[in-house]
Amino acid sequence: MDIRDALPLQLTPNLTAGAEVISTESQTWRLRVPPAANGYRLAQLDDTRGRRRRNFRWQPPLRLQLRARASAENIPGTWGFGFWNDPFSMGFLAADRSLRLPALPNAAWFFFASSSNYLSLRDDLPAQGMLAATFRSPLWPPFGLALGIPFLPFLALPPGARLFRQLVRRFVQQDAASLTLNVMEWHTYSLEWQAERARFLVDGNQVLLTPAAPRGRLGLVIWIDNQYLAFPPDGRLRYGVHPCPNAAWIEIADLTISSER
Repeated sequence: MDIRDALPLQLTPNLTAGAEVISTESQTWRLRVPPAANGYRLAQLDDTRGRRRRNFRWQPPLRLQLRARASAENIPGTWGFGFWNDPFSMGFLAADRSLRLPALPNAAWFFFASSSNYLSLRDDLPAQGMLAATFRSPLWPPFGLALGIPFLPFLALPPGARLFRQLVRRFVQQDAASLTLNVMEWHTYSLEWQAERARFLVDGNQVLLTPAAPRGRLGLVIWIDNQYLAFPPDGRLRYGVHPCPNAAWIEIADLTISSER
């Protein structure tokens, strides 16, 4: 049987060379990236392939719940799970080959970022490590944002990047909370997404309640990769991929999405 026929919630694998998604037992899935000295590595499950953003499947009110664990406390790159609008069409880097015009970010997810990352537009929020995080942005037409693409080279200059951070904060709301837990052990992660708030729980304990809930229709994404992106306050933009001396994986189990009234 094709593994795609057994995956829950119409999820589709999105894999780079050597990466895999396997079923380890009933309702338990392992997303694994292989060791590599260079190059991008991604193992992802999502339900956005072939869909326009307006046709993404999920909107509030709903509740996502799953159990998860990781192969190591500090995996080089990022991993996580939740909902997003794929604002930069990252799927084209792997097997998805989807290409959408850029959009302002809307997301609510559990996000685990290695120390090379700095993933916050605000200076007062955690920007790396284990996070519960959201982005809430206006639903502006993507073709309007595409007009800004010629100005992207200015982000390589720290003054331009600092100005960009200040401007984007006017339109993009963001919230995040750091988590303290052993990710190598099984934990139950829950995300309640309402139109005007998002609530995150780990093992039944609330870790973040925020009015910065995402707007619009979003896709479900679960991933592990070796990528990093740093957009720190000093404006020195950095991005790239980590070497992978060892294989890395995450496992998810008992994934459910239900209506939350």
